[in-house]
Amino acid sequence: MRLVNHEPNAVDLRTTPVHLGLGSRAKPVEGFAWDPEVLQAYSAAVAEDGAEGRMVAIFDGDGPGDHWERHPAGDELVVCLTGSVTVTREVDGVPHRVVLGPGEATVNPAGTWHAVDMAGPASILTITAGLGTDHRPRTDVNPTEHVGTPGPQAP
Repeated sequence: MRLVNHEPNAVDLRTTPVHLGLGSRAKPVEGFAWDPEVLQAYSAAVAEDGAEGRMVAIFDGDGPGDHWERHPAGDELVVCLTGSVTVTREVDGVPHRVVLGPGEATVNPAGTWHAVDMAGPASILTITAGLGTDHRPRTDVNPTEHVGTPGPQAP
C-alpha cells in the first residue's frame, strides 16, 4: 500500500480509493485492501492529516450490509450512484432510515452507528473520515448497546 502523488491516469475508485488530506491534497491509495495489515499501513501513512483526512471510495453491492459502523472523527457522506440504497442510523436508540436513489445523498453524523442496505444491484460513493472507525457485526441487537471494534474505516 502506498499513497501516489500526482497520478496522471484514471483511477478506479472501486479498487483504488483516494485519500483527501491537509493542504487540499488528493492521493490515490495504490494496493489498498480491506485487510488488517493494509488498513494499519494506510492509517500510519495518513496519520498526519488527523481528523481532517478523508477517504473517497465506490462500493458495489446487492443486498443487506453485514455490519454496523460509526466514524468518531467526522461525518460521512454517502451518495447513491445507481440502484436504491437504504441507510439506517441509530438515533437515540431508534432506527432512522433514509432511502436514496441515484444522485441522492445523506450524511452520517460523526459517531452515529449506521448500516447500508442495497435493494438489488447498487453502487455508492462514500467520503469518510480517514481516522479510525468502529465496527460490529449486524444483528437484531441495538448497536448502541455495544462497544465497537476500533480500527480504520470501511463504508
